[in-house]
Amino acid sequence: QVQLVESGGGLVQAGGSLRLSCAASGGTFSTYALGWFRQAPGKEREFVAAISSRGWRNYADSVTDRFTISRDNAKNTVYLQMNSLKPEDTAVYYCAADRLVDGRYAYWGQGTQATVSS
Repeated sequence: QVQLVESGGGLVQAGGSLRLSCAASGGTFSTYALGWFRQAPGKEREFVAAISSRGWRNYADSVTDRFTISRDNAKNTVYLQMNSLKPEDTAVYYCAADRLVDGRYAYWGQGTQATVSS
């Protein structure tokens, strides 16, 4: 069983930065595709960024050029560096691991709140 624990959320002003971390325990971290998702109040959860086991990255259009996903297999941790934050980035951010063939992820964290004030 894989457990994921996010950290790094908080309150920041528009234009600021946050770095989210997601530490994994159990499983074979280096073999997993990893992702970040977010859910704003009253909205459905949406894709933010993903990184494959080989380091290939893709991003939602809304965060391209502002967010960067990275992974450290030695630390079993995936990161999301968020720069030039906007109020519309306010959400609970979730990390996910082990993308299945149907596109779903097998494991999810509990989420961390990021709030961007205007």
